[in-house]
Amino acid sequence: QVQLVESGGGLVQAGGSLRLSCAASGRFFSINTMGWYRQAPGKQRELVASITSDGRTNYAESVKGRFAVSRDNAKNTVTLQMNSLKSEDTAVYYCNADFVTWGTRRPLTSWGQGTQVTVSS
Repeated sequence: QVQLVESGGGLVQAGGSLRLSCAASGRFFSINTMGWYRQAPGKQRELVASITSDGRTNYAESVKGRFAVSRDNAKNTVTLQMNSLKSEDTAVYYCNADFVTWGTRRPLTSWGQGTQVTVSS
């Protein structure tokens, strides 16, 4: 299984920046796509950005040009650099990883516990 631990959330003024990090640990065969989702109060969880093991990225339209996702495969970490933050970016941000289990080679998904990002206008 994979355990994901996020860090880096907080309170920032509109126009500011924050950097979220997520570290994966545990026993697994491989980690494929890693990414970030967010959930604002009263809204569904949505994809923010994702990155495959070979570096292909995918972004929500609302964050293109402002956010950048990256990963370190050797350290099993994924990072989300968030610039030009807006009040509508306020949400709980969750790290996500699609991985293959060590023994049975089953594809599974793991989630972090979430980190709050609050952007004040």
